Amino acid sequence: MNCSRGHCNQLGASLDESGVNFALWARLASEVELLLFAHADDANPQVIPLDPHIHRTAYYWHIHVAGIGDGQIYGWRINGPWRPYEGTCFDPEKVLLDPYGREVVLGQQYDRWAASRPGSNTAQCAKSVVVSLEGYDWEGDEAPEHPLSRSIIYELHVGGFTRDPSAGVPPGRRGTYAGVIDKIPYLKALGITAVELLPVFQFDPQDAPHGLDNYWGYSPLSFFAPHTGYACHTGRKAAINEFRDMVKALHRADIEVILDVVYNHTAEGDDHGPLICFRGIDHEAYYILDPLHRRSTNYSGCGNTLNGSHPVTKRLIIDSLRYWREYLHVDGFRFDLASILSRDEAGNPQVNPPTLLAIDTDPVLANCKLIAEAWDAGGLYQVGSLAGSRWREWNGQFRDDVRRFIKGEEDTVRNFAHRISGSPDIYQYNHADPEKSINFVTCHDGFTLWDLVSYNHKHNRMNGEHNRDGQNDNHSWNHGAEGPSQDTTLNGLRLRQCKNLLTCTLLSIGTPMLLMGDEVLRSQQGNNNAYCQNNPISWMNWEWGPLSFDMLRYTQELIRYRRFLFHHDRHDALPVALTEILQRAEFSWHGVQAHTPDWGAHSHALAFSAISLEQKMAIYVIFNAYWEPLLFNLPLPPLGIEGHWQRIIDTAQPSPMDIIPMGEPLPLQAKSYRAASRSLCLFVCGQLPFDA
Repeated sequence: MNCSRGHCNQLGASLDESGVNFALWARLASEVELLLFAHADDANPQVIPLDPHIHRTAYYWHIHVAGIGDGQIYGWRINGPWRPYEGTCFDPEKVLLDPYGREVVLGQQYDRWAASRPGSNTAQCAKSVVVSLEGYDWEGDEAPEHPLSRSIIYELHVGGFTRDPSAGVPPGRRGTYAGVIDKIPYLKALGITAVELLPVFQFDPQDAPHGLDNYWGYSPLSFFAPHTGYACHTGRKAAINEFRDMVKALHRADIEVILDVVYNHTAEGDDHGPLICFRGIDHEAYYILDPLHRRSTNYSGCGNTLNGSHPVTKRLIIDSLRYWREYLHVDGFRFDLASILSRDEAGNPQVNPPTLLAIDTDPVLANCKLIAEAWDAGGLYQVGSLAGSRWREWNGQFRDDVRRFIKGEEDTVRNFAHRISGSPDIYQYNHADPEKSINFVTCHDGFTLWDLVSYNHKHNRMNGEHNRDGQNDNHSWNHGAEGPSQDTTLNGLRLRQCKNLLTCTLLSIGTPMLLMGDEVLRSQQGNNNAYCQNNPISWMNWEWGPLSFDMLRYTQELIRYRRFLFHHDRHDALPVALTEILQRAEFSWHGVQAHTPDWGAHSHALAFSAISLEQKMAIYVIFNAYWEPLLFNLPLPPLGIEGHWQRIIDTAQPSPMDIIPMGEPLPLQAKSYRAASRSLCLFVCGQLPFDA
C-alpha cells in the first residue's frame, strides 16, 4: 500500500482522486492500526500500523491510503494506557467501527459477543465502509415543509410495515425502504403528512434476549449509516441509495420524513458489553461514567449513557444530524430520551445544556422539525421545560390523561380539558405556540390502540423476561374480557372507544401522531414492549376484517376534517389549521347544561364550543365518558354565523353514520342532543368545507 501522512481536516473516511484519507479522534491511544478487509467475512485483513510521529496531530490519528476507494471495507484497532480511574477500556485485539463511518457491514460470521470475550474478534466483527455520496440523482427533490399546525404524523417501522406476506409487495421488497415506497398510495389515502420512522441508524439485531432479534432498532452501531437490513440488495451503497429513493418518493407524494434518532446510548451496553466502537476509543469521553467507580451510568435504561455534553460527542451528534439533513434530505428528527442530552459529564441536569441548545440554534437544521421525548430512564422529566424554543415535545401527559378520562376514571375531567386545549398548564401560551405539544395516545412503546381497549394487563412473556419488562400502569381496560373476544357487543364497545381516543387526538390543539396500524386495529396480542418481536406480533397485518375497515374509513374521514374542517381561502390559498382556529376562537366549556361545566371529581362528561367569526364557523364537541347516556343542552347557534347545528361525528352510530362528510342537520327546533354512553360527538354550524 502507498500510504502517506494524511490529515485530520475531516473525520472518518474521505475520498479524493488518489485514494482515501482516514481520520480518527483517539486522544489517549498509544497504538493505532487501520485494517483493510477484502470482503465482509475477511478474517485476514491487511493491517497498517500508524506511526504516532507521522500520523498523529494533537488528539487525532490520520493516514492517507492510495489506490483504494468507494466500497473499501475497514476498521480500527486501538491500544492505550491502563487507567482504571479514568474508565479506559482499550483492547488491541478488538476491531472497532469508525464513529463517522457512513456504512456498516455485518458479515455472515458477525457475533456481537465475540467483541466482549477475550481474544481477537477479527473474523466476527462489524466493519465500516468507505462511501462516496457523489452520483446520486435527486431529480430536483424538494421538501414538503408542512407547518406543524397542519401536520399529522404517522409513526412507522420500516421493517414491520411491509414484512408480512399480507402486505402484497414482492417478496424481495418486504420489510425494506422499497416496501415503504410500494405503500405510499395507502399513506396518501390515509391522509397523513409525515412518517416518523423508528430507528434507521444501523443497529445491532443481536442486541436482544437469546433467540430473539432487536426489532425496534434502539441499539445504534453508527450515527451515520442507514440500516442495511432494510435494503433490498446487498451491493455497495444499497442501503444509502434505497433510503434516498424512499425519501425522494415520499417527498413526491408530499409526505415528510422524520427520523427517530438515538443519541442517548449505543449498542455497546453496560460494562460487560462488547467493544464495538466508542468504548474502545475513549470510554470516558463518549459515555457518562459514575464519578466514584468510573462505571457506566444507565440513565437510558439500556446499559450505558452517551456523554452528549463532551465537546467531541457534541460535535459527533451535530455532524450526524447535518449529514442526514444535507445528504439524505430528511425533514426532521424525534430524539429518543432527549433529556439525557441535558445532563453534564457527571450526569447532573443542566439549566442551559450546550448540546440541546446547539441543535436548537444550528443554521443547517433551521428548517427541520425537532421533536423531543423530554424524559429519560433516570427520572429526569422535562415536558414543558426542555431547553431551546424550537423543540416540540411528545406529550406523555396527553396520552395518560386522555386514556384515563375515556376509560372513565375518577377526577380526570379537568386534566382532560387541559390536554385537548393544548396543555396550557404545561406550555403556557404566552411563552410557547400551541404546536409545542405532540399529541398521541399510543406509540411503539406500549399497547396498540386495539390492545389498549382489549387488555387490562401486559402479556410480554414471549420477550423472555418473565413478564417483568414493559410498563405496568397502562390506563388500559379490556371492557369485560381479557384479549380477543367473539362477543359482538363487546367488540362494538371497544371499537367505539378506539374512535373516541383517536378523535381526541385529532381534534385537540397540538400536532397529532398516530401509531402504525391503529387505523386498522392492529394488535400485538397484549405485548406492550415488543422491541424483540421481529415476527407477526409486531408486523402490520394487511388482511382486515369488518371492524378494521370500519376503523380505517373513520380515520380517513377524521383526518380530512382535521386538515380541512376550517378551510379558508386566504391570499396564500392555504387552509387555516384547526389549531389556529381554536387558538383564536371564542372558546367556551359546557357540561350537560350549556355554559355550565362540571369540574368535580365524579364528572365524566364535558363539552366545548369554539366560535370563529373570521371563518364564519362554529363547532360544538361532546365528550361523554359516562357509562350511561346523557342529554346535553345545545348552545344556541352563534350570532353572525348562518345555519344550524349539523352533526358530523357520533361515535356511537354505526358506520357510515359515525362520521358524515356533509353532516346531518339536526331538527331546526332541537335544543338538546342525547349522547350515548362512552361516545364523542361533533357538531358544526356554518359553511361546511366539502362539496357534495
